[in-house]
Amino acid sequence: MPSYPKTLPLTALAAAVLITAGCTSDPGAPGGPAAPDGRAISPLENPDGTKPGLAPVTTDADKAAARRLIEGLSTKGRGPKTGYDRDEFGRAWMDTADGVPLARNGCDTRNDLIRRDARNLRFKDGSDCVVVAMTLQDPYTGKTIEWRKSKAAEVQIDHVVPLSYSWQMGSSRWPVSKRKQFANDVLNLIPVQGRANSAKSDSGPASWLPPARPIRCAYAVRFAQVATKYEMPVTAPDKKTMLRQCGG
Repeated sequence: MPSYPKTLPLTALAAAVLITAGCTSDPGAPGGPAAPDGRAISPLENPDGTKPGLAPVTTDADKAAARRLIEGLSTKGRGPKTGYDRDEFGRAWMDTADGVPLARNGCDTRNDLIRRDARNLRFKDGSDCVVVAMTLQDPYTGKTIEWRKSKAAEVQIDHVVPLSYSWQMGSSRWPVSKRKQFANDVLNLIPVQGRANSAKSDSGPASWLPPARPIRCAYAVRFAQVATKYEMPVTAPDKKTMLRQCGG
């Protein structure tokens, strides 16, 4: 099992913060977005998705690299949704999908992702896998979320390239094993604010982008990384939107 940092005993102040679940702003900037998580890694430096977070793509050189990646994507129109069902991609958060990092480590995919991206982790008694409280810097909104398992829906795991989108772009013809891999690949998964994930639904970039503008190029890069890995086309409007986020 991969090594993740465990939480030190909570101080009374930290415990009080965890009890007050929800989204907060950086106390140094009242009413503004939270400060970026210093642990987050640019997707250009995290091509397998095993490192935490989604840091902005900021330099001209990195934006040029991002555009080259996006320009390499093929395009086609979205096909019909006929026959789509979540079960076509296997049981949710299975630990047994082949061909993806962190599989078969004794911990399900959801908890693997929380442990990858979150801070101040608290585990269920007797477990080094099941997270019951944590602090998440949500890349999509810039908010800091103090989360407890009793309010699980406040943090959801987003498929950057939605399963339904992939179905319409060709995964309906993939072997089941490849669909299971796609659904559990940490490259395609990010813990985010539940409301933002619900608003996104199965949209592509032309229809939905993260509310936090500084992260939009990074989001486009990650979308392109997943599409490239699985040899999946995107729609022409999605490609155009992705290029625009990175200065194209």
